[in-house]
Amino acid sequence: MHSALWQSVLGEIELTVSPANYLTWFTNTELLDLSESQATVGVSNVFAIKQFEVKFNDLIKTALEHNGAPVKTVLYRVKTTRKSVINRETTGSPTVDRVEELIAPPAKKSSKTPSSGLNPRYTFDNFIVGSSNDLAYTACQAVAAHPGVKYNPLFIYGGVGLGKTHLIQAVGNAIIARDPSARVIYISSETFVKEFLDHIRFKKAGFSDKYRNIDVLIVDDMQFIAGKEKTQEEFFHTFNALHQANKQIIIGSDKPPRSIPTLTERLRSRLEWGMAIDIQMPDFETRCAIVQTKASLSGVTLEQDTVEYLAKNIKTNIRELEGALNQLLAFAEMRGLVPDVSTAEGLIGNIRHSRPQHLTPKQIIDKTARHFQIESKEMCGIKRDKHIVVPRQIAMYLLRSELHLSFPKIASELGRKDHTTAIHSVEKIEKSIKLDFLIREQVAEIREKLYA
Repeated sequence: MHSALWQSVLGEIELTVSPANYLTWFTNTELLDLSESQATVGVSNVFAIKQFEVKFNDLIKTALEHNGAPVKTVLYRVKTTRKSVINRETTGSPTVDRVEELIAPPAKKSSKTPSSGLNPRYTFDNFIVGSSNDLAYTACQAVAAHPGVKYNPLFIYGGVGLGKTHLIQAVGNAIIARDPSARVIYISSETFVKEFLDHIRFKKAGFSDKYRNIDVLIVDDMQFIAGKEKTQEEFFHTFNALHQANKQIIIGSDKPPRSIPTLTERLRSRLEWGMAIDIQMPDFETRCAIVQTKASLSGVTLEQDTVEYLAKNIKTNIRELEGALNQLLAFAEMRGLVPDVSTAEGLIGNIRHSRPQHLTPKQIIDKTARHFQIESKEMCGIKRDKHIVVPRQIAMYLLRSELHLSFPKIASELGRKDHTTAIHSVEKIEKSIKLDFLIREQVAEIREKLYA
């Protein structure tokens, strides 16, 4: 009875939110109960409850009203397919494994899975989506639904610890969950190189057949294949065989194809055939979501101010953020403390990439100038040569994003009288970061130096 109503509600919502948000939050929902004043909506995991309460509650109430079911309140509950998932065997909290089962239901068992090389914990359900990775996430969803048809090859690139490995393995796990007979292999380029060398040195048979008679090939850390001409030639032929047979190829790398040194031109052109998408450093809201979700996996609910403190102070990558959280939870557990802001403050100083309290505008200007091998006084001077203007604009962007200075103050620090120059510079770099890989990489490198 509720199914038809909820499908109508979802149809309306799909027209008002982005495709990434709809895929992430709404596709696995259902209307569990409905009364005159209250609706109960089933969602996929514990973190989703917070997201719906904060971001989508009004949207859902409006859509329900438009479809003839006005309610005063909407409650959100985690859907369970097995009663034992959250049934406590002791008086304590659910174990970590049980919480993980709740957030990421295990994929269907398959005899192919052990040889696939995939980590079953890497799923779409426990991948946190934000503005930094929503395009990559949506593309991976499309590939998982239609392997070999859309975006072939799919090339996902980005800095260390941003979730590339999780995302590309999630595609493989989703394909196997949908079709247990699918032949999927996940491998790092280093392992591919090693196996190829063993094939040559020891005349081991079966190397070509292993990688050419499969449905999906997922190769991680493609940058490490650079400089290895014979291996690149073998991978080139493997790529061609799979692509011509309409088999899916997925690549993970820390650089786009054009930026991988000593990559042969013909292999580079193959890697650029499909779609290349980057994953950027997660924004503040996404970092908060990551902290909340990872804490939930450990059976801990953190106060919002603690979550925000960690998200504000750990900006380099997700691994650093998870490391800080794990350190906080372990310290609190060993000493019987509540993992709050004061405890986090005492530990954060030991984390290498936490934000230094002494960061000043001069440091940002000096390190930006040093990165581009120009003098700081040139950055603050009147010259408008291109090799000076772009670093100056990047420095203005960093003064705004890292220190949250006002535009008049930014203009003053760079020797400008008119603050509209600062506004234009910040907006230009914000746009360039989304569209220009080189600018994005330069900003990331300078930011890394600021917090080193």
